[in-house]
Amino acid sequence: MPPRIAHDREPMRRDLTPRIEAISAVTLATHDMARAVRFYRALGFALHYGGEDASFTSFDVGSGFLNLIVQPEDRRWSWWGRVIFVVADVDALYARAVSFGLRPAAPPRDAEWGERYFHLTDPDGHELSFARPLGEIEAEPP
Repeated sequence: MPPRIAHDREPMRRDLTPRIEAISAVTLATHDMARAVRFYRALGFALHYGGEDASFTSFDVGSGFLNLIVQPEDRRWSWWGRVIFVVADVDALYARAVSFGLRPAAPPRDAEWGERYFHLTDPDGHELSFARPLGEIEAEPP
């Protein structure tokens, strides 16, 4: 039997477990879709589907999506982690957030793990981080 050919740059996996390739979407719960949509649009997220009056909304995030889904008022959640978004310009997004009256936890900073970032909590308590690897500059579109 001929040997199996490995995918580009990926070493052949002996256990043949399928490789997880990407995250297509992250879905966050909200009690108030209109408020949540205004928050994410203020940050510059592009609406893909739904909107302020919908029970489910999607925003474009690179090749994936950030989804919002309405939950009943009696449904509560606690801290679960944070979503980290890679952005073209951390400082510009921070300035935009502040200009819309949003309150990031602290100004952008360079982290010892090699990225510039700031954190922001959405109106439903979901932690968000906006980051860019240090030394990486977004290329101008052609």
